Amino acid sequence: MLASPLTIITCKNETADIEAVINLISQHQVERVVVGLPRSMDGSLGKQAEKVKAFVQKLCSQTQVPVEFRDERLSTVLARRLMQAASGKKPRKKARDDAIAAAIILQGYLDEGRFLP
Repeated sequence: MLASPLTIITCKNETADIEAVINLISQHQVERVVVGLPRSMDGSLGKQAEKVKAFVQKLCSQTQVPVEFRDERLSTVLARRLMQAASGKKPRKKARDDAIAAAIILQGYLDEGRFLP
C-alpha cells in the first residue's frame, strides 16, 4: 500500500473539525485512524501534543473506529525535502506540507504492518 493525501481539512473549530473527520471516516469506510503526535525532539509531550490528545479523546467519544498515535517528529522537514527534491522548488503552502507529512506518517505506519490482523 502507498499512502497519499486524501484531502486537507481546514481547521475551523473543534466541533466542525471533528465532524469533518467523522464524515471522512463514514464516506471512506475507515477502519482505523492514525494521528500524528507532535513530540518534542527529546520525546516529551508539549502543549501541542496535549491539544492533539484532547482532540483525539473527543473524536473517540463520537466514533467506534480505533485511533492510534504515531510519532510525527521531523515528518514536515522530510515532506519539504521530498517536495523540493521532486520539484526543485520549496513548497509554498503550509497545508500542502502538512498533507505530505501526514502521508509520510501513514506510510511509516503501513510499512510497519501494524494494521494487519
